[in-house]
Amino acid sequence: MTSPTASGTAATRVTARIDDLVVGIRAVVQLGRSPELTAHLVGEVLAPVLGTPDLLTAGQREGDPERYRQHVLHAEPDGGFSIVALVWLPGQQTAIHDHVSWCVTGVHEGQEHERRYRLAADGPVSRLVATEDVLNPTGAVAAFAPPGDIHRVRNSCSTKAISIHVYGADISRLGTSIRRTYRAPEGEL
Repeated sequence: MTSPTASGTAATRVTARIDDLVVGIRAVVQLGRSPELTAHLVGEVLAPVLGTPDLLTAGQREGDPERYRQHVLHAEPDGGFSIVALVWLPGQQTAIHDHVSWCVTGVHEGQEHERRYRLAADGPVSRLVATEDVLNPTGAVAAFAPPGDIHRVRNSCSTKAISIHVYGADISRLGTSIRRTYRAPEGEL
């Protein structure tokens, strides 16, 4: 899989609304709860800012004609979490993948199509099985924690889509939240 293009660093200029979001997420992460509960609580902090016009700068809303684009908005100095904006032009998508940590996604603009999967035992090997398709409109939030976080995301609409992702890892250091990629099940593109 080709990685998304990356721009920005933890030092990237952010809006006051992102600064406030960092404070809220930091308070949740410092509670030291389970990854599942942390993701759920971070989703509650993220949801109210989705769709607000002053969340991102103009540069953080820029896409890339080749693949979806990642803008790192914040990386906590201790590596406890990162906030990333992903900009998707029409038709752009991820590979089928899972994550290095808990994650929360929220659609800020447009809509995203998500196909979720599970690994099913098939004798001595496992195979990927699609479990559901979800259309996530502006304001939709999803929270995941490994294992069981296998999915593919794509912009299936005719306009730009922007989503905000919060990961329980330092994405500025790792470069991506993807732990593994998977081959699509037979018959699926």
